[in-house]
Amino acid sequence: MKILIIKKRTLFAIIAIILVAVVVLSVSLTYASKQTAKPIGAKVIVLDAGHGGIDAGVIGKSGLKESDFNLKMTFLLRDLLDKAGFKVVLTRENEDGLYGKVTKNRKRADMAARKKIIQEANPGIIVSIHANKYPSSERRGAQVFYDEYNKAGMRLAKSVQANVNLLNQEYIKRDFSALSGDYFLLKCSHAPSIIMECGFLSNLEDEKLLSDDGYCNKLAFCIYGGIVAFLETEETA
Repeated sequence: MKILIIKKRTLFAIIAIILVAVVVLSVSLTYASKQTAKPIGAKVIVLDAGHGGIDAGVIGKSGLKESDFNLKMTFLLRDLLDKAGFKVVLTRENEDGLYGKVTKNRKRADMAARKKIIQEANPGIIVSIHANKYPSSERRGAQVFYDEYNKAGMRLAKSVQANVNLLNQEYIKRDFSALSGDYFLLKCSHAPSIIMECGFLSNLEDEKLLSDDGYCNKLAFCIYGGIVAFLETEETA
């Protein structure tokens, strides 16, 4: 009887391992177009976690601060890129802003510091992570923005948006198009740059998703997959 119990437990353990492997493989195939075992063209990627310090950005009804969410997503994306062998530079690595000790024009000082980090890194790609808001609480979904005068940035935005739309289709049953936008961070370098608006903290459903670790991991994987697909396309163009 004891032998039978041990065998059953062993069988259940084997089944559990197989199921986990299947789930991981399914997520990998679904939420990213491709992975790479080595950096493509030795690209440096700058990840910018928006806001920080006294500038919390958007605050959801549950109290989720955009600045905290942005940093969390930046770390998730950094880890994926690190494992693939890319060199990653972060503009912000903790909850503080980048304005230093200034007491006036903190926003301007913060933006200037981010621009300096970007330019010194000489990046191949720049991704700025944010969460969105809208007067109507009905608006939701993840959307990518680019500078209309940066054609490579547009291609990067479209690649990332295509991957992120896998989640948009699953959770809100619609796609979004990447849009051009007039943002300071998109003009700090000639490198392809995007603003990743991960969802709307003004929407309760989106706020719940952005508070969920599982969803955030999927979203980070989508962004990562879009970056890799873009780089592979650019290398072969």
